Parts: sequence; structure tokens; C-alpha cells
Amino acid sequence: MDKNEKLDYFRAYYQTKKIINTNSIHSKMFIEQAYKGNNKWWRVLITTLLTAGVFIGNFVAYFFMTKEQLEEVYKSMKEIPSNWSLIINLSPFILLLGMLFLLVKTLHNRDILSITTSRNKIDFKRFFFSLGLIVLLSILGFAVSYFMDSKGIIWNFNPMKFGLLFLISILFFPFQIAYEEYLFRGYLMQQIGILVKNRWFPLIFTSVMFGLFHSANPEVAKMGFGVMAFYIGTGFFLGIITLMDESMELALGFHLGNNLIAALLITSDFSALQTDAVFRYSGVENPVDMLNEMLVSIAIVYPILLFIFAKKYNWTNWSTKLSGKVENQSINNI
Repeated sequence: MDKNEKLDYFRAYYQTKKIINTNSIHSKMFIEQAYKGNNKWWRVLITTLLTAGVFIGNFVAYFFMTKEQLEEVYKSMKEIPSNWSLIINLSPFILLLGMLFLLVKTLHNRDILSITTSRNKIDFKRFFFSLGLIVLLSILGFAVSYFMDSKGIIWNFNPMKFGLLFLISILFFPFQIAYEEYLFRGYLMQQIGILVKNRWFPLIFTSVMFGLFHSANPEVAKMGFGVMAFYIGTGFFLGIITLMDESMELALGFHLGNNLIAALLITSDFSALQTDAVFRYSGVENPVDMLNEMLVSIAIVYPILLFIFAKKYNWTNWSTKLSGKVENQSINNI
């Protein structure tokens, strides 16, 4: 091998190594996992319509129904025994989650791991840490609020009813929160990201859609559209921790912990979840005060959680991970 041939060999070796190293980096990015599958537009359209149809239907129905019709719907929901109502509301998510997984697997030729994490396997320690953290903070926050002013909050604990509620919650809520997370932070975040080639737009879009698709909740009718700031803000928080961690375990854990607390700790006549919780709010609370309490959680609790997660998991390059470019550099194209 002469001198020129050696130079050509080393140039080719260096270029190949550079591409492999670059792809090694991109293979660890969450949005880029979508490139592992078949992303023809009609496949994405079918999956989105079939799996997001329940949100789209609720969203459209909410805006076409009169205030009187909405109140009648909420009234009829309250007439159903609470545990049965919870089962009826949560059962469809089992089918929807299964449909999403099936379409990702068969229509997009991807494994479920690729819409869950950019790592080689699911990190259950992250999931349980996030779940435990939000449960702990929620209970502490409620305790402080209760001892400062317990007016209107009554002890509602019934061992038999609560035991049944706990069983239903443990069995059904994982499907509900998994469906919402896999749809918004998983499938849609990735598909929109590879379409627009950046990370900031799918973060904003999925967060806003996540909030708007909760507009039919009774809390919105009670407190007005100002409460959408809470839902959209929660969507942003879940999207941020997903992009920063390049994975969904933290979002899944937070969402499950939040919904379990909402069902098991305290209930009220105007909440989306009517349950046999430990406490019940029986007073007539000012909607403005209720909204302010929800916004406080965004302004205080969410930044605290972000700080804890960032320190524990050594998050860096915030700007790149939240607003950087999305590139297809599959190692299979070398």
C-alpha cells in the first residue's frame, strides 16, 4: 500500500467513524427514535385519527353543546355510583392504549420501546422516583393547606369504599395515563418532531393540545377557561421532562402519581373525578381562589420538580434539547 492509498484509507476510516459517532449520539435522542419506523403520511394520519379520536370528539362536542346541555351531562354523570362512574370513564383507555401500541407495531413497524425511551431498556427506577416524589409533595402540600384552613374539608374515609376505590385506581389509572403520555409525549411528539425538524414546535403543539383536549372537564365549566393555563402548563412540564431526559418514564410516573392523588386524597362536587376519597370538599369555594391554587402549583411545584430531576439526572444542554434541530442520521444509511 503506497502513501496515497494509506491516506485514502485513513480518510475513509475517519469519516466512517465520525458518522458512526454522530449516529450514536442521535440514537440516544428521543424524537429521533421515530426514524426507526415507517412514517408515511397516511400511516401517521390513520394512527392519529384512530387513537386521538376520543379527544377530538370530546373537544368538538364541548364547543357545540350549550351550557344547559353540559350541565345536564355533568348531572347525569353524578347520578352513577362513583366507583362505577370511574370504571366507565377509564375503561375505554385500555382499548385506546392497546390500539396505539398495535398501530405503532404493525403500521409503523416499530417496537414500543422506541416511543418510550431512547435508552436500551425502560428505567423503572425513574418511573417510581417520579411517582413517589409527586405523591409526597402533594400530600405535604395538602397537609399544610389543611392545617392552615380546613374549612369546608370533611373526613370522608370509608374503609370498604376506599379499598374498592384504591383497587380500581391501581388497575385502571395506569392505562389512562399511559394512553395520554404515549399519545402526546410519545407518538405525536416524535412524529411532529421529525416532520418539522426541530424540538420546540412539537413541545409547544403537544402541550397546547394536551390542555385543550381537557377542556370538557367539569373544572373548566366551574372555573372558566383560565384553568386551561394549568392543563397547558402541565403539558409543558411533562414535555420538558420528556425531552430533557430523552425518555418518558418521569412523565409517566408523575402523571400516574398526580391522578392517583386526585382520586384517592380529596374529591369535590365539581371535580372531574367523583370518588370515595379520604377527604371531601363540601364548601362553596371561590373559582378565582381555586384557579390561583392551581396556578401556584405551576409556578412553584413544577420548578421544584424540574430542579430535583435536573440535579439527580445531570441534565445539561437545555437549549439544544428543548429547541434544537431534529436530524435523520440513521446508521443504516451509511
